[in-house]
Amino acid sequence: MSRIKPRNPRGFRDFMPDQMLKREFVFNTVRRVFELHGFEPIHTPVLELNETLYGKYGEDAESLIFSAKHNRSEKDELSMRYDLTVPLARVVAQYENELNFPFKRYHIAPVFRGERPQKGRYREFYQCDADIVGVSGADADAEIISLNVMALRELGFSDFTVKVNSRKLLTGMGIYSGVPDEQLPDLYRSVDKFDKVGAEGVEKELVERGIASDVVKRMMELIQSREPGVANLDVVDQRMGGIEAAAEAITELRQVAEYLDLLGVPSENYEFDFTVVRGLGYYTGPIFEAVITEPNLGSISGGGRYDELIGLFRKQSLPTVGTSLGIERITDLMDILDLYPANVGGTVVQIFITVFNDETRGESVKLAAELRAAGINAEVNMEGKKLGKQFGHADKKQIPLVAVMGPDEVAAGKVSVKRLADGHEVQVDRTQVASTIADLL
Repeated sequence: MSRIKPRNPRGFRDFMPDQMLKREFVFNTVRRVFELHGFEPIHTPVLELNETLYGKYGEDAESLIFSAKHNRSEKDELSMRYDLTVPLARVVAQYENELNFPFKRYHIAPVFRGERPQKGRYREFYQCDADIVGVSGADADAEIISLNVMALRELGFSDFTVKVNSRKLLTGMGIYSGVPDEQLPDLYRSVDKFDKVGAEGVEKELVERGIASDVVKRMMELIQSREPGVANLDVVDQRMGGIEAAAEAITELRQVAEYLDLLGVPSENYEFDFTVVRGLGYYTGPIFEAVITEPNLGSISGGGRYDELIGLFRKQSLPTVGTSLGIERITDLMDILDLYPANVGGTVVQIFITVFNDETRGESVKLAAELRAAGINAEVNMEGKKLGKQFGHADKKQIPLVAVMGPDEVAAGKVSVKRLADGHEVQVDRTQVASTIADLL
């Protein structure tokens, strides 16, 4: 048999322990923020029925869904989940008699997309979602935005903005500008590229889609309004407040701003930006994206209100708003900006217990058991290496402490503990090792 070259499929990655410890730090931080806001976890399968996934996202997104084919006859047509939102809609409809509403859930899991792999964009990646099902008021929208701000601050980000808009407001702008109803989806798709192609690129694409140039100019003038805070809402209110969709959206966004103030969200961490679209087809109201100012790998979280999606799975829909944090971009940026705490990464092991010789091995193993019982992560040497190489192993793994018990220490009931970072060494009674380790770490 020929040797197989070990490699990953394009867009898929492995994570070694040092990377996984950093990722777990992010997951645990986000999980803590979710639970502080009263959200509870759920789990759904990686595979969903095609009928569950298709017809929810829009043409562009659905072209990226991975099909899941089996070489045996399979009754159901299956695909890998594209996000965690549509599975939530299915879950709510399927288990509605078991849920308490409002239903506040979070879900941290991988999703899959047939993207063209590039920096910051992968075919398998984790999403951290939090959603509120059953609340139509702006207090729910504001809580989701507040949750985003708290999570990013807890992770160490300081220079970021949550950009807020509304699908209803975009519709109102389209009506005001004269965009034909049947071309509103084209409007969304083109404006969604604003960050990538700029104003000129969006304007050119809209004209190429067959929208009159004077209509496009009116639209572009509106979406590029950049007044601070609610003053930006005043601008569009004065221009098109008489249009029902726009007036409704502006009222909702003003209420969101009021609740954000009550929740203590700093004004510098959010703004009303009318170029935000959110490309997926199920959004119906307020939408938002969080962007790190520098360096910019695109949005690192996004979400919004989607009041009609659950109605595709039950007789009546339920108002729902949620967010998704993009863990891959967040972890990339945290590495670039050096935001991880000093004790995150490296290894989980707190102390490496050497084996002096075969006669003392039993005592080293017993010490490891004692320390583990005290809640200390301990690794004991399992190979016949000389003492110097055992120290080298601990240093290479970035284990902070090393314990030595030679025949003299065993006879005296002592343990020598050395901190590798600065060479500081102490000898303590066997019964005091656990408390000494806590002091040295």
